[in-house]
Amino acid sequence: MSTSNDLIKAIKQKGKNLEGEMSFFEHLEVLRWHIIRSVIAIAVFAILSFTFYDFVFNQIIMGPKNLDFWTYRMMCKVGDLLNLDGFCVEKIPFNIINTEMAGQFMLQINSCLLMAVALGFPYLLFEIWLFIKPALTEVEKSSARGFVFYATVLFVIGALFGYYIVVPLSVNFLANVSLSEEITNQITIDSYLSLIATLTLGCGVVFLLPIVIFILSKLGLMTPAFMRASRRYAVVIILIIAAIITPTADVITLLTVSAPMFLLYELSIMVSANVHKRKLEKEKEFYNQK
Repeated sequence: MSTSNDLIKAIKQKGKNLEGEMSFFEHLEVLRWHIIRSVIAIAVFAILSFTFYDFVFNQIIMGPKNLDFWTYRMMCKVGDLLNLDGFCVEKIPFNIINTEMAGQFMLQINSCLLMAVALGFPYLLFEIWLFIKPALTEVEKSSARGFVFYATVLFVIGALFGYYIVVPLSVNFLANVSLSEEITNQITIDSYLSLIATLTLGCGVVFLLPIVIFILSKLGLMTPAFMRASRRYAVVIILIIAAIITPTADVITLLTVSAPMFLLYELSIMVSANVHKRKLEKEKEFYNQK
C-alpha cells in the first residue's frame, strides 16, 4: 500500500517538475521574442541613421569639433556679456585622422549603431517593461505606471546634457592641452567617436538614478534615512563617477558634470522618502483594519 502511495507521490512530483520546466521554457520563449523585437527596432533605427548619414556625421558627430557649435556660440555670448576673458572658444586645434584601411567604413557602421541605440532606448525600455510586467502584482503595476515615460525623459535630458555641455567642454579642454609646440594633435576617428558616445550615453544612463532608487525603495533595499546618512560618501562616489565620465583634469568640467548628479541624488532622496511614506501609510491602514 505504501509502495503505491509512494508511486503516486512520485508521479505527482514529476508532473510538478514538468510543469515548472515548461514554465521556464515558456519564459525563455517570451524573452527570446522581446530580444528579437529589440534587435529589429535597433536595426530599423540603424538603417534610418544610415539613410541620413550626411546629417548624422556632419551635424551630430562632427558638431562639437566645429567652432559654430551651439555650446561654443553660447559660451562666447556669455563671455561677452560678463566680460570674461578666455571664456569664448576661439580654436579647437586638432585634426581627425584615419589609421586603418576599413576605418571609415567601420566609423559609418559604429556611428549608425550608436545612433540606433540612443534613438531606440525608449523602445528598449518598453520591451523591458513588457517582460517584467506579468510578474508584478496589481499594486506593483500601479506603482510602476509611467516607468517608460519617466525613464525616457531622464535619459533624454541626460544625453542632451552630455552632448551639449560635457562633450564640448571636454573636447575644448583636451584639444587645447599642449605640452610642447612640437607636438600636434592628430586624433584617430575611433578615439573621437568613443569620446562622443561615452560622454553622451554615459550621462544619459547616469540620469536614470532616480528611477533606480525608486525601484530599490519599492523592493525595500533603499531608505531615505540611509541615503541621507550616506550623503558624504555619495559626494565622493559622484566625484569619482564624474572623473571617469569626463576624461579631463579640468576642475570646471568636473564640477559641471557632478553638479547635476548631486541634484539627482537629492531628487532620489525625495523619491525614496515618498515611497517610504506611502509604505508606512499602507501598513498603518492594514493594522487599523485589523
